[in-house]
Amino acid sequence: MDPGPFRLIPSFREKVWGVTDLAPWFPRPSGKIGEVWFLRPDDAPQPILVKIIFTSALLSVQVHPDDAYALAHDGIPGKTEMWYILRAEPGAKLALGLCEPVTREALKEAAASGLVERLLQWFPVNPGQVIFIPPGTVHAIGPGITLCEIQQNSDITYRLYDYGRPRELHVDKALDVATLGPHPGPSAPAGGTLAACDYFITEQVEIGRATAYTPDRDRFHLLVFLEGGGTIAGQPFRAGEVWHVPEGAGTFSLDPDGPVRLLRSYPPRR
Repeated sequence: MDPGPFRLIPSFREKVWGVTDLAPWFPRPSGKIGEVWFLRPDDAPQPILVKIIFTSALLSVQVHPDDAYALAHDGIPGKTEMWYILRAEPGAKLALGLCEPVTREALKEAAASGLVERLLQWFPVNPGQVIFIPPGTVHAIGPGITLCEIQQNSDITYRLYDYGRPRELHVDKALDVATLGPHPGPSAPAGGTLAACDYFITEQVEIGRATAYTPDRDRFHLLVFLEGGGTIAGQPFRAGEVWHVPEGAGTFSLDPDGPVRLLRSYPPRR
């Protein structure tokens, strides 16, 4: 029997900057949830990780290394990621890159003095915007934002500044890998493909009627349901769920109850 699609399991992570209202995707939690990770039920490794991130306060100013640096210094791969903005309160913003090129020494001094926020490029955000974050991008997420993060599956972050919170900083490593200049900022989707890199390709898909879904023979798909509901291969789905379509799966039916919007992410062919 061909393997069919299966639902990934949401794993709720409490954060000091999290929220207590996860509607409309999840029930109200008992604590402040900042991240929801979607994991395989069999705990098998997955090269692409999907998260939904909820913020009520500023996240740390941070940067991710590339594979070469992370493997040499921490023994794990680096991190490339993208964000898709799901919800943004009025005035919500995030930081991407620096306003202008600076020296390593200037960035180090600003991190130590707490003035690093003044060096960052802050962008207002709106639902539907896409942000691609290659390794080396200095970034921070502000409060009042809900976003879907699709990333190379590596839990590695170098914190440059954390607003006095009692968490470990990694200033020297962050400075080693940081791109000391601007980032192009958010973009509005101009077509079906939102991001493409060495680790994932992500597309936006809208479905309004029953569809025969044919998987790839040689690579899996992740279906991130953002709006709507229905059935997938005869099983019910709803917004806020992520489904794994195995490589080599047979054609199945995707039957929406109404308009459905989803992100589809998969690895590039080598």
